[in-house]
Amino acid sequence: MELDPLMLSRIQFAFVVCFHTIFPVFTIGLASYIALLHGLFFKTQNPAWDRLAAFWTRVFAVVFAMGVVSGIVMSFQFGTNWSNFSLAASNFIGPVLSYEVVTAFFLEAAFLGVLLFGRGKVPEGVHLFAAIMVAVGTFISAFWILSANSWMHTPAGVELIDNRFHVTSWSAAIFNPSFPYRFTHMAVASFITGGFVVAGVSAWFLLRGRDVPANRRALSMCLWLLMVLTPAQAVIGDYHGLNTLEHQPTKVAAMEGHWETSGSVPLLLFAIPDQQAQENRFAIGIPHLASIILTHSLDGEIPGISEVAPEEQPPVALVFWSFRVMVGIGLIMIAVSFAGLVLRRRGRIFESELFLKTLVGMISLPFLAVLAGWIVTESGRAPWLVYGMMTHAEGLTPSLTGPVALFSLIGYVLVYAVVFYSGIYYLTRVVRNGMLPARAQAETDQDADRPKRPLSAAHTPFDDDVEPVRS
Repeated sequence: MELDPLMLSRIQFAFVVCFHTIFPVFTIGLASYIALLHGLFFKTQNPAWDRLAAFWTRVFAVVFAMGVVSGIVMSFQFGTNWSNFSLAASNFIGPVLSYEVVTAFFLEAAFLGVLLFGRGKVPEGVHLFAAIMVAVGTFISAFWILSANSWMHTPAGVELIDNRFHVTSWSAAIFNPSFPYRFTHMAVASFITGGFVVAGVSAWFLLRGRDVPANRRALSMCLWLLMVLTPAQAVIGDYHGLNTLEHQPTKVAAMEGHWETSGSVPLLLFAIPDQQAQENRFAIGIPHLASIILTHSLDGEIPGISEVAPEEQPPVALVFWSFRVMVGIGLIMIAVSFAGLVLRRRGRIFESELFLKTLVGMISLPFLAVLAGWIVTESGRAPWLVYGMMTHAEGLTPSLTGPVALFSLIGYVLVYAVVFYSGIYYLTRVVRNGMLPARAQAETDQDADRPKRPLSAAHTPFDDDVEPVRS
């Protein structure tokens, strides 16, 4: 069987990106939460805020380290697997990625060490400032990465001359038509992810009676945040969808499983898209609802997938079902958030064992929603690498062979499997250890050892028996 280097390269890049994405989508929200905790402690001097900040900083150190390890190799693939694209887009992609390094990485490098190891060694105001700067750095990094990614979906401010993209307007290229919607959507997703993780972990501690006062505060904060952001994300997603319909109508048609251009389009709840026959099988839908959502009109017309040639169509079944996974999880998150409001009004938010267990079970769902969203976004633009201007095949490295692509894919899968298992195992130990007792935290803060890596901030041995502390 002949190995297709194009398909293998796409699978490899998708695997690496999906693996890496779950870490920054958490650290962006968590960094802002840690900065808020430091600010609350600085203002009130309540030790509960300080203990929460110390604990979640330990978690942040582990997740940040895993994100760095998983992200370093991503840029290598541009040269090894996508050299034609790297050459063609270097006038824009190169500077944008450099701006991320100069503005975001340098900022994080300057203040991350102070945040992780400065507790008890620098003034509280300096420690708070470092936490804020790390949080700002995560958003700056997301700004540049999403600008580059959005440009590939809605290219603007460039012209293609002799297979090279030349920038004609930097402002138009950076702030391309889809960028504001993507950046807002991803930023809110990061806060929602961080909110559900903190809420789930806090609920886990409450079920075991550990650090009850502090974890009640953490859980209450997160539920207020989620009650606002989960429905807001639905509204943001609606605007994002309208923007996508304008600039990438075929992607929206694939999301809706809509083959022929028509009006009064139903919202399909279930269907099995048959791309070869260009039709759906076993379709179940709500009449007119897709037209109402996408055009805000009962009989609004939506372009069909068949408007483009079969070779320019994305993998419809993958896009169709990934979109429904994302939306379905979003609806669950909204329902859980408002269930928290009902229980709060009844005074049972901390006593309902079923609700607390539900929050623990919700920890993984935001990550699945983010991954499903990325699959919709990236698979939905196929076969375009730069939408309407360069296909995946045109951007592939010409000399790349199938066996070489397969070898590198297997290598990435094996190495990342070890990294993921080790990181999650260690992160689980950090969480199970919980908050350090006040005296142990003070001794740790004054530890004279000079740390050499972010994981040193976790203060958790890798292979000892975990002894949870109750309070």
